[in-house]
Parts: sequence; C-alpha cells; structure tokens
Amino acid sequence: MKTSIKLFKLTKMKKLKITRETNMQALLFHKPELAGMFLQSGMGCMGCPMAQMETVEDGCRAHGMTEKQIDKLVEKLNQRIEGKKKK
Repeated sequence: MKTSIKLFKLTKMKKLKITRETNMQALLFHKPELAGMFLQSGMGCMGCPMAQMETVEDGCRAHGMTEKQIDKLVEKLNQRIEGKKKK
C-alpha cells in the first residue's frame, strides 16, 4: 500500500503554503512555533496521537470548527510562517 503525507503545498513562487490538507504532525514537526496557535484554537495537537494521521482540516473538524473558522486558522498559520502580523 502506498502512503504519502502531504506536508506543504508549493506555490508558483516556491513558497511554503499550509493548506487544509497539510498533515498536522509533519507541520508541527517542521514548524513547532505554530503549536501555540493550535492551542489558542482549543486544539492540543502536539500531544495527540491522531495528529499523525490527520490533516489540519480533520483536526479542526474534530474540534467542532466551522468552515469559516478553519479558513481563518489556515490563513493565520500562513501569515505566521510568512512573518506577517496576525489580524
């Protein structure tokens, strides 16, 4: 069985971009500074065994987030890795 973990989507400009499909464990392994943002959203992903298999979207849905909340979190995560201030 073939398995693959989608870590980041590369945009045309070769910038890292977090998407709803980004694997949670891989994201936190490579960008541990984002853990606080998940905690603020009510998600303790760093210690959760499900993070190994879940995407950002899966984790958000499991914690009852709406589509709008998921989109906002993904946007804030990308702003953080790009060095921009959160709105």
